[in-house]
Amino acid sequence: MGYTLNFAAVWRSFDLLLEGLALSLALAVVAILIGCAIGLATAFLLMSKSGLYRRPARLYVTIIRNTPILVLILFAYFALPQLGVRLDKFESFVLTLAIYSGAYLAEVFRAGLSSVPAGLREAGLAIGLREAQIRGAIILPLMIRNVLPSLGSTFISLFKDTSLAAAIAIPELTFEARKINVESFRVIETWIVTSLLYVATCSVLAALIRVAERRMAVPK
Repeated sequence: MGYTLNFAAVWRSFDLLLEGLALSLALAVVAILIGCAIGLATAFLLMSKSGLYRRPARLYVTIIRNTPILVLILFAYFALPQLGVRLDKFESFVLTLAIYSGAYLAEVFRAGLSSVPAGLREAGLAIGLREAQIRGAIILPLMIRNVLPSLGSTFISLFKDTSLAAAIAIPELTFEARKINVESFRVIETWIVTSLLYVATCSVLAALIRVAERRMAVPK
């Protein structure tokens, strides 16, 4: 039995897909910003000489990186309220995504910090800069330049992970696509368009990241 493609139902609801796409991007941006803060703080703890700081940081990274993100999302939304921590679905999802990305970014930032020559810190101290000034003006800018490709890849991966928000009824792109699919029964058309939106968005993000890399590259 043949199947005739008909995208009319999808086009009628295309504005919902675009709204879902915009929400997916917003969720990813907020999560990556919080995740960067968590990852950077954790990276400094991982590099600490004191086991009192290093071991809890390592435990956090190990547990989060070895737990499926969907399990973390469901735990935050359904289990935390049983423990007295009540968050709405947007807050619980963004927090979960931020904690998840923070565990991966911790290793990215740790590698980036390790790649900065130790002599730069000594040079900063020699001209009278304080530790906070050295980190903010010298070490962090160089570290960001070194880790930008990995940071960009993490952001793109995080954007794709926002599709899991449909599991707790957040109206992002995948949720809206499922809604159109159920209402129109145009399964193939709905998921073709949705897939193309994901691919196009990820391609644009990758291109923007490459532009940023070229702008931040050290001239040869």
